[in-house]
Amino acid sequence: MIAVVGVIGSVLVARVSAPRAAAAGAPDLDDDRAPALEVSPEIWRDMSSKITTLETKVDRLTQLVEEQTVRVTALEKLLRQAMRLLRRAHQQLRKAGAEPDPVPAELIPYSID
Repeated sequence: MIAVVGVIGSVLVARVSAPRAAAAGAPDLDDDRAPALEVSPEIWRDMSSKITTLETKVDRLTQLVEEQTVRVTALEKLLRQAMRLLRRAHQQLRKAGAEPDPVPAELIPYSID
């Protein structure tokens, strides 16, 4: 999350400091606007390519996180179904007079729907 915020900040700074065409003649002193920061074209190209690369990487990471979220959700659903089957099996064992094996503690949260 911190990396995403950093990239967004870098993009905004890069857009604000983008090179602009120089105005003809001397700057107007009566103008209320602050003078624009000018960046050499080489630095601008280098930073733009780095920002583009970072944006691509962030997009790819976002896609991977979304895919894994879907996968984890599906696996949790299957685990909950398995825990329901296990509960039924334990009930049947208790009715038959046998003591079922205990459920591992890390699986107990998935037995609650």
